[in-house]
Amino acid sequence: MSPQAGFLLQTEILPRLISAIPIAVSFIGSEDAQELVQDGTLIAAQMIHNAEQAGTKLVRNPGAGRRGARTVKTISAGNVAFYTIQKLKCGRRSTGSSTVDVYGSATQINGKSRLESMEQVVASNEENGGEIYLLHDVLASKQEDPATKAARKMDWSEFASALTERERAVIDCIIEGRSLRDVAKSFRVCDSTMQGDKRKLAVKIQDFMGSDILVQIKKLPRWKEDLMTSREKLTCKHLRAH
Repeated sequence: MSPQAGFLLQTEILPRLISAIPIAVSFIGSEDAQELVQDGTLIAAQMIHNAEQAGTKLVRNPGAGRRGARTVKTISAGNVAFYTIQKLKCGRRSTGSSTVDVYGSATQINGKSRLESMEQVVASNEENGGEIYLLHDVLASKQEDPATKAARKMDWSEFASALTERERAVIDCIIEGRSLRDVAKSFRVCDSTMQGDKRKLAVKIQDFMGSDILVQIKKLPRWKEDLMTSREKLTCKHLRAH
């Protein structure tokens, strides 16, 4: 960009953008006027650069390029500002003008996508104490972190490898919901012996996995605890402010 074009961009085009964008351009998502003015300035600079590369001169007034009978290709500062604003209104930005990107401004203007806050209320249950369900509650997975599940599976495999056949049969019976009497018959022992094996197995699991293994199993995933903590902090802050 030539020095003269840069001067006109600053003195003629930028003031037009500052005055027109807050009124003429719709803000998408978290956009604001200041951000769009910056974006529009870059779009205008790109237009001026492309025009100069094609041999077109930027001037202040539309007829400033005429010299007698000879006509010089020109583009006025007002035209650059006008077409810049039109591009912004259509959803074009300096970073691109994709109409398939879900985050793209043009995509949202066309109604193909929209951005919603994860804290948006999607449902409420008045019967159970007015419990409120937010958008992230609907979309979030209730399962544990995959790394936690994988580590626990490795620990269980190591523990199960050291068990006897009868102890493994007791575990299978409990998982399947069958009576220990079936295992007792297959191993030809009495019911009290199987109950004793069950109690010993519980002690072994506790010694191997830790005394708080039952607490860890019922504990919510760490990411969900952090989310709930952040929500409670914001709620307390809002209550203190009012």
